[in-house]
Amino acid sequence: MKWIKRLCSFILLCALIAGGILMYQGYRGYREALAEKSVEEMEAEIESIDNYTTLDQLPQTYIEAVLAVEDKRFYRHPGIDPIAIGRALVNDIRAGSYVEGGSTITQQLAKNQFFTQDKKLVRKISEMFMAFQIESVLDKDKILELYVNSIFFGNGYYCVADASEGYFRCPECIFSRAKGEHNHRTVLTDHHAFAAEKGNRLYGTEK
Repeated sequence: MKWIKRLCSFILLCALIAGGILMYQGYRGYREALAEKSVEEMEAEIESIDNYTTLDQLPQTYIEAVLAVEDKRFYRHPGIDPIAIGRALVNDIRAGSYVEGGSTITQQLAKNQFFTQDKKLVRKISEMFMAFQIESVLDKDKILELYVNSIFFGNGYYCVADASEGYFRCPECIFSRAKGEHNHRTVLTDHHAFAAEKGNRLYGTEK
C-alpha cells in the first residue's frame, strides 16, 4: 500500500509542477502582450474606428440577445466564469476533443485584441490574466461596448454598425426601436449561430 501512496503523491507533485509551469508561461504571455499594447491603448484603438457605436445607441433587446447567446453572467463575474468553464470542460471530455472554451465576453475581447486564435492552453491562461486586467481598468458597460464594436459578424464585418449596414443595407436599422427591431436582432443572432456551427463565433471565433 505504501508504494501506491507514494505513486499518488508523485503524480500529484508532477501535476502541481506542470500546472505551475503552465501558469508561469501564461502569465509571461500576458505580460508580453500587455507590454506591447495597454488596455487603454486597446480601448482608444477600437473607439477610433468608423461607425463606432456607443452602448446607449443600441436597443436593449439587442444587448440582451448578445448577453443571452454569449455570456449570461457577464455582469456578475470578474472576467472569467467558473460555471461556463466547468460546463465547457465536461463537454470537451464527452467529445474527446476541444470543442468549447467557456470564454466570457471579456476573455473574447482579450483574445481578439491581444492574442492569436490558437487553441492552446497557455494562450487560454494568458487570456484569463488579460481578462482580469481589462476588468480592473474598464467597467462592464465599456467592455461590452468595445466588444460589439470589434467582433466578427461574418462576411467581413467587424462591428455592429457595419454588420447592420451590410446585412440590412441600413446602418441605422440595428439602432431602430421601431416594429422591425425584433427581426433585425434575430437576423444578427442567426448569423451568430451560423458562424458558431463552423467553429467561428459570430462575436469572435471559438469561445
